[in-house]
Amino acid sequence: MQRRTLLKLGLVSGAVLALAGGAALLLQPGLVQGRLSDAGRGLFISAGRAILQGTLPQDAGAQQQALQGMADRVDALAQNLPPHVQAELSQLVGLLCTSAGRRGLAGLSSDWLDADPAQVLAALEDMRFSRLAVRQQAYQALHEIVGGAYFSDESTWPTLGYPGPVDI
Repeated sequence: MQRRTLLKLGLVSGAVLALAGGAALLLQPGLVQGRLSDAGRGLFISAGRAILQGTLPQDAGAQQQALQGMADRVDALAQNLPPHVQAELSQLVGLLCTSAGRRGLAGLSSDWLDADPAQVLAALEDMRFSRLAVRQQAYQALHEIVGGAYFSDESTWPTLGYPGPVDI
């Protein structure tokens, strides 16, 4: 194969993938009317289970309740973001919830909720230390949103040793 043919093939393949990814995002947005889609909730619950290891309650029922509460607070956050930031978050969540995006961006072959926390944590760490800035940015967004949403609940403050706001 000639070099020129190989370059053309690469450009055409890239364009097809970009169009397919854009079409997938239009078909499956991460946010629907400012709220997380079901797949988006699954993404944040799975990421939360991995990122928050050691800080979540040990009891399975309490842990599930804490993760559902965290996902509810992510919903509240998304609803209060400016429209252009909502659009960016929707694109990121939508991309990570497609199998191609999950594999390409996170390197995770299983669905988010089907993967065990160790697999999700390994995928997130791979994103964190990636040479690609877009993967690092996606990791940072997930990490900050999960941490902020979880620790904004008053019941988690003792885990951090935070006594709460000081009365003035």
